[in-house]
Amino acid sequence: MSETVLQGVREPFRALVVGFVPEAADLSAEAWEEGEALAEGLLAGRPAALQRQVRLLIRSLDVLSLLLRGHRLARLDSEARTRLLASLQDSRLLNLRRGVWGLRTLAFVIYYGRDEGRTAVGYRASPGGWIARAAERSGEATTPGSSGSGDTHGADT
Repeated sequence: MSETVLQGVREPFRALVVGFVPEAADLSAEAWEEGEALAEGLLAGRPAALQRQVRLLIRSLDVLSLLLRGHRLARLDSEARTRLLASLQDSRLLNLRRGVWGLRTLAFVIYYGRDEGRTAVGYRASPGGWIARAAERSGEATTPGSSGSGDTHGADT
């Protein structure tokens, strides 16, 4: 089995995710797996060097937490973790700031990229577009790619 990007850094990465999206603390094991699979999928298409940099950044932030706060990321209370991440995302060091914001983006993918995460914030976009939304309101069933009966914006009009 090939190595994944998050292999070996899963615990501190999950602590980072919870730091960026506190609601993620309540995710089930299945939801974590689904979210991490989304993140892994995004990272899989990136160069191997970037994947190594992501792992190194996660490890470095974990050690930095130990040095600055006396505990690794997973052992920090939520308030201390939030303060640490806020200071790092506003760092004067451009590459550190970029890296933290990149991890923040992955955290959002893990939480909001799942159906339950999208539903939690009321996001109801559909691959079928507005036609699917109109059909949803009227109780019709449409599938992505079908035109539905309410298409008034097609080429025939």
